[in-house]
This record gives sequence, structure tokens and C-alpha cells, in this order.
Amino acid sequence: MKRILLSLLLAVTVFAADARHYFLDDVGQVVPLIAAPAIGVAGVDARHTFRERLAVTVTAVAIDEILVQTMKHTIRSRRPDGTDNHSFPSGHMARATVGAEIIRSEYGWGWGAGAYLWAAGVGALRIHHHRHRFGDVVGGAVTGFVSARLAYLLLPLERRLFGWDKSRITVTALPAVGSDGKSVAAAVNLIF
Repeated sequence: MKRILLSLLLAVTVFAADARHYFLDDVGQVVPLIAAPAIGVAGVDARHTFRERLAVTVTAVAIDEILVQTMKHTIRSRRPDGTDNHSFPSGHMARATVGAEIIRSEYGWGWGAGAYLWAAGVGALRIHHHRHRFGDVVGGAVTGFVSARLAYLLLPLERRLFGWDKSRITVTALPAVGSDGKSVAAAVNLIF
């Protein structure tokens, strides 16, 4: 697994030679989001089940996108490179921070510290490429963190909504013998 991750990182670095296209920024922002549910698949113990981690990730990304896009189109801060008025907050940093906070929450600070360092690297690249200012990156980090925490607060609601709190299958069998001793009946109740 480590070799695969190292190979992917090397491939990303090689293909990112032309920094004008912001390839590392674009790929880097989703690495923690993909890693959040995937680390557990690799055998690391997580706080929640795979489907719960996936639900938290999807919910957090949805909250994050709503917050980021609302702020970008409301605040209308000019980018340092002058390309548009959607600088605050950094969406790349917000997405990377969502993934980092989910990793920290699920697997502890051993994995979380690395994920947060990765997210900080994404933010540094956004500043280096003159796409954001420091305040934009901090705003993105706060937005991503809040989105992840809100997703965890919503997880109990999602469990009830999707029926994840119930056992998967409950079988109840009630055998019965007729009064004449010759007839047999049974009732089976399945709850999914």
C-alpha cells in the first residue's frame, strides 16, 4: 500500500511540472477527501463504519460547497492574480481541510497531523500561485473544519433516516401445533 501511495505521489509530482495549470493544487485538494474513507479499507481501525465515513464525507463536502460558493459570490473578493472576484474563501483549502478533519476524527492525530500538513501544503500552493491571500486560505480552513464538524453532528440523524441504528435483519419464528395434533403452522417475521 505504501508503495502505491508513493508511486501516485511521484506521478502527481512529475505531471505537475507545469505549475501554471495548478495541477498539484487541484489534485492535492481531493487527496484527503479520498483518503478519509479509504484508510480504513486499508486495515486501519476507524471510529465509524465505512458507510458512516462515506456519509460524513459526502455530507461535509455538500455543506462545504454550499458555504464556500455562497461566500465567494456574496463577498466577491478580488484574486491576487486579478482573474476574478471569487478569492474568499479558498475552496481548495476548504476541501483539503474537510478531508483532514475527517481523517483526524476517524484515525487520530497520528494520521490527522499528516492530513493537516497536506492541507497546509495545498494552502501554501494557492498562495504561491497568486490565487489566494493568506486570509483566503485561513477562511477556507475554517470553513472546511466547520463543515466536517457539522457533518459529524448530522451523522446520528442520517443513521435514523437510513435505518442504520437498527440491526440488519431480525427473524422471528413462531411454530404452532394444531389442537388435533395433526396440523403444524409457523409464522415468520423478517425485519430489514
